[in-house]
Amino acid sequence: MAAHNELGTWGEGIAYEYLRHGGYRILHRNWQFGHRDLDIVAIENDVLVIVEVKTRRNEVYMDADLAVNVQKIRSLTITANAYIKSECLDNEVRFDIITIVGTPEKYELRHTKDAFLPMR
Repeated sequence: MAAHNELGTWGEGIAYEYLRHGGYRILHRNWQFGHRDLDIVAIENDVLVIVEVKTRRNEVYMDADLAVNVQKIRSLTITANAYIKSECLDNEVRFDIITIVGTPEKYELRHTKDAFLPMR
């Protein structure tokens, strides 16, 4: 596995544990729809939460939050819509971003709730 894939897998694991211990009920990890995926799908207080996880060793070149751009938001919206239809859900939906910057030895986790609105 490529180093950037290992870093991403590690970050998603950290985000999963953070959410689980924070009272979220995790429904799926890496839910696939064609070539698109949802990193984490969870429920918090009956709200369906779609979580995009961004992991970086550092932010020298770009703030990790900025990696969720218009194209990524559009892709997440399409994939979330497919998920909702496939699971026949009628919950309120929220999109969150979790960024993890650092290494397993030392990292910072940031959780931005309701980070963006879905695109049509």
